[in-house]
Amino acid sequence: MTMDNLKDFVKILEENGELKRVTTQVDTNLEIAEILRRTMYEGGPAILFEDVKDSNMPVLGNAFGSMKRLELGLEMSDFTEIGERIASMTKMDMPSGLLGQIKNIPQLKKMTASFPKSKKDGPVQDVVMGKPSFSQLPILKTWPKDAGRFITLGLIATRHPETGTRNLGVYRMQILDDTHALMHWQKHKRGAHHGDIAEERGEKIPAAVIIGGDPATVFAGIAPVPEGLDKYLFAGITRKKGIETVPCKTVDLDVPAQAEIILEGHVDPTDVRPEGPFGDHTGYYTPPEPYPVFTLTGVTCRTSPIYLTTIVGKPVLEDAYIGKVIERSFLPLMKMFHPEIVDFAMPPSGWFQGFGIISIKKRYPGQARKVMMGLWGTGQLSLTKIFVVVDDDINVHDVNDVIWAITTRADAARDTMIIPNTPTDNLDPASPLVNLGSKMGIDATQKTHLEGFNRPVQEQVMPDEETVKMVDSRWGDYNL
Repeated sequence: MTMDNLKDFVKILEENGELKRVTTQVDTNLEIAEILRRTMYEGGPAILFEDVKDSNMPVLGNAFGSMKRLELGLEMSDFTEIGERIASMTKMDMPSGLLGQIKNIPQLKKMTASFPKSKKDGPVQDVVMGKPSFSQLPILKTWPKDAGRFITLGLIATRHPETGTRNLGVYRMQILDDTHALMHWQKHKRGAHHGDIAEERGEKIPAAVIIGGDPATVFAGIAPVPEGLDKYLFAGITRKKGIETVPCKTVDLDVPAQAEIILEGHVDPTDVRPEGPFGDHTGYYTPPEPYPVFTLTGVTCRTSPIYLTTIVGKPVLEDAYIGKVIERSFLPLMKMFHPEIVDFAMPPSGWFQGFGIISIKKRYPGQARKVMMGLWGTGQLSLTKIFVVVDDDINVHDVNDVIWAITTRADAARDTMIIPNTPTDNLDPASPLVNLGSKMGIDATQKTHLEGFNRPVQEQVMPDEETVKMVDSRWGDYNL
């Protein structure tokens, strides 16, 4: 059964021993964040805080803080399925004649089933708050030097002003007062691009903040999907069932009907104010920077809604597990454009955007560099600081295996590529300029004479196969 809302997910988590309820009263000012951080670092459960000071809404945190919880939420154990579904749709032959139409009926049905379904109303509009205010929500302050309270897991819905393509993105929001917040959509993000287009047209851009949805919709908001792919469709592809949407009350946008809370409003690209500092997922405070203002025009919610939030900081925290699902789910799409890719890993300690490892089936000289440059030209991978490319006999998920490849197959001068003046993640604390820095690529594949390796390739030590089989058969006799 497909999970339609956050409460379905909470029920599943509780049934599987993955959720704890805290009935002691807790404070949104630092206390909840400290509890969640300790729980996340220790690999603990999701937590539902039922008694939140000065609020009648419970707060849910660490909901996605383990691979098991993501498997339960997305109802799959192999997350490459998501990318394979998208790949299969792009590879589908267009029907030609009756025979072609019949051949593609199963695939067309799957595709149609994933499309969002528009409704006149839904549970997220059961309550329409008369006087909208951020004070009606239990928004957290998470680090002592944060500039204030921040919404950290709101899915920001916008629409491309020209094409109409809908987007969801997770951009933190610093609360300024009851009806204004700062929208931290970084320059490279799709929401910011929509804002730039609106500014060129002399317009404000409608935006809606979706808090608490079914796991697939939350994942869709975080995932860096290919340009032009509607995020609501991506959510449907992920869960194999289209989500229901309803029109907002005060802005011209559609939002998930089964969400917990909707904050409606608009972003004024010309009203820019200092945002931050904020303790971010790099483990550092990002300094104040200018970002545009979101003005709240309406609040709707379910009856008895749950406020979903997350805590970020030095890895490894909850976002690491979501990043791992993104890594797995987009591997099939990477292989579509770079068929030599065998596997891919972005270690969470590198806050994902900082470090990537790729294994390839190498066939020709310079192929590792070709793959690195191709990935640096692809979507959000353009912000990755360091790529290491290894041969297909290396396990990209075993850092010891990767270090062995680097130290035995790479020469520092020959196999290190430095590219200056490239886009970097806005949050990178090491880049010399905000949004501009350098890339490093390490080719840790075995070199050939065509790549300047003019000495014999040393033979790897390997055990005798017959002895391996014999020891396998007698292992129990050794009493080890």
